[in-house]
Amino acid sequence: MGAMRAPRRDKAGSRDLTVLAVPLYFATMAAEYAWLRRRSARLGPSAGAYERRDTVASLAMGVGSLVAPLVGPRLLRPFTPGRGRYGRALVVGALGAAAVTTVADRVARTRSLAPAAVPAVGDADQSGPDRTEAAARRVASVGGVAAVVAGGVAITTTWASRTTPERLWRRRLLPDLGTGPLVVAAAIALWDFVYYWDHRFMHTSRYMWAVHVVHHSSEHYNLSTALRQPVAEAFGTFLPFGALCLFGIQPGLVETARGVNLLYQYWIHTETIGRLGRPEAVLNSPSHHRVHHGSNQQYLDRNHGSILIVWDRLFGTFEPEDEVVVYGLTKNIGTFNPARIATHEYRAMLRDVASATSWGERLSYVVRGPGWATRHRAETAETAETDATAAPVATAGASANGSRPGAVVVGA
Repeated sequence: MGAMRAPRRDKAGSRDLTVLAVPLYFATMAAEYAWLRRRSARLGPSAGAYERRDTVASLAMGVGSLVAPLVGPRLLRPFTPGRGRYGRALVVGALGAAAVTTVADRVARTRSLAPAAVPAVGDADQSGPDRTEAAARRVASVGGVAAVVAGGVAITTTWASRTTPERLWRRRLLPDLGTGPLVVAAAIALWDFVYYWDHRFMHTSRYMWAVHVVHHSSEHYNLSTALRQPVAEAFGTFLPFGALCLFGIQPGLVETARGVNLLYQYWIHTETIGRLGRPEAVLNSPSHHRVHHGSNQQYLDRNHGSILIVWDRLFGTFEPEDEVVVYGLTKNIGTFNPARIATHEYRAMLRDVASATSWGERLSYVVRGPGWATRHRAETAETAETDATAAPVATAGASANGSRPGAVVVGA
């Protein structure tokens, strides 16, 4: 489900539908809670049950998703390249950090391959990582993180400022199509199509997953889960929904389409509704979306649709609900703290960037999928363990012929 942005009016004066629906959210959650309590008395608790701390966390994230669009743009505007007073400095800082990191990488790599000097008789033991190499690794660790953060902010703020509905409307390719029923239907369908690709991208690129993972972090699944919304959308690069404006759809209709789509997504976050039969061939449903929230291997990165499930069927990401769904992440974070829920993936991603030893590895940690990062960490740990096992042999060889053990990656 997309973010519940702060209430606003379009040019026609209409209000944000998702905010107008807030009383409905609480009324339906109360009804679901009462129904689940009666069912649990007969059948025992289920993964759809409300857990107080989990529900509070979800509601807190929902409030955060309303506040973030009010605060985020104001804080980031001065750092937007081409628009803010510090935009150029941000770009220069990112490029400078990248240059320093590149030099440090080369120094560390050169030192790791250079033969060590043979110690004189009576000298202290010289085995272990070269001091110059270790210092270069530390510089690269800090510089790599700085370059990724500064560069990421520069890219995302620039993209957001250049893809607003109002800006794209002024550059539209087709004339104003008006506000008739067919245009409204087209706006909703096209918004749904763009949402499918954005949602799919959020599951296949880690910096986008860091935005979206908030919504998947609960191990429960009920209507409150729908309100557990991202607060860091400013740090994503989404296919712009404003692109609809290029084809003559008014910005106000784009906002209306967004509201309709997000309201539809609210009711599918529940275990109280089973399968719906034939409509599920076309429409998204609670059953289809339960699959999307599953951490079961067969359910990962499936059923990305909003209103329509046909996009998943067309593009090969559809999976029916079969085995019992296990909700949450493949590695759950074990916290109800909203700040940790919102930031845990960013912290993990930047730790990985800090441990990387090349730009290929750093960028892979950011833009490739979260699954790649997990596999790569495991492979790196296995290699380090193998090197550690072989270290005594290498050390013995150094005493004989002057070679030295393999490089130690600082911060890994």
